[in-house]
Amino acid sequence: MSTSAERRAAARSRRFGEPSPRVPHVLMAAGVLYFLVPLLWVVIAATKSQPDLLSTPALWFGREFNLVDNVVQLFREDGGVYGRWLLNTALYSGVSAVGATALAAAAGYGLARFSFWGKRFFETALLGMIMVPATALVLPTYLILSRLEIVNTVWAIILPSLLSPFGTYLVRVYVAESVPVELIDAARVDRAGELRIFWRIVVPMIRPAIVTVFLFTLVATWNNYFLPLVMLSDTDLYPLTVGLTTWFNTAQQEAGTRVLFTLVVTGALFAIVPLITAFVLLQRFWRGGVGAGALK
Repeated sequence: MSTSAERRAAARSRRFGEPSPRVPHVLMAAGVLYFLVPLLWVVIAATKSQPDLLSTPALWFGREFNLVDNVVQLFREDGGVYGRWLLNTALYSGVSAVGATALAAAAGYGLARFSFWGKRFFETALLGMIMVPATALVLPTYLILSRLEIVNTVWAIILPSLLSPFGTYLVRVYVAESVPVELIDAARVDRAGELRIFWRIVVPMIRPAIVTVFLFTLVATWNNYFLPLVMLSDTDLYPLTVGLTTWFNTAQQEAGTRVLFTLVVTGALFAIVPLITAFVLLQRFWRGGVGAGALK
């Protein structure tokens, strides 16, 4: 009985042009494949020697498994500068992510739950800043930081990364939807200070938004290329993006006479590992509705 009813429903859906339930699965599989193929290529390419990398098919292993030798050579090349680039990237990304998350959380909460003169202007300006591409602000930022004489320092990368208009707007929307005004008023009636309310009540309730802003800023700063390219001239201050690009350009100019193509690919593989680790460790905090029963 149920089988015939399902057949009639399927025939009726086809008659009226409704999409097949398999369509979402096919689209999801295509999306997963689109994102996994480049990662798979990096993993396979990092196991090849340079001759195998240039001669064997892209998604096929070479004649020798050369991953260990590539890793050893990676951290020895140019006096071990890759390790310095890795530490620089971790410093830039970690400090920027923590600072941007703290500022976005405080600013977003203030915009959502406080009334002050010019609030509507700030909210409109915030939306406008989201629409401006970050690359368009690099040259004006360079001129400002050059006046402050902090170009070619770590602060030239960290300070611009502390501002996250998207993160601020995300926290503002999340606070407006997830933090009841009655809960904050009750805390004020109990004579709790604003800082204590923010730290003890608001922050735990908006934890998913905070983790989202942290990860977005971490990934954006970790993958940032144009800003450090403009701001930095000292090789020892380079992040991974600029450093690996320098190696790649050198390998192209020398027509593969130096073993750098394999080092670039192996370095790219190692650059991905910290981001994957951060997502795996922080994904448990992505839980919505943590304040659903706060008033009950």
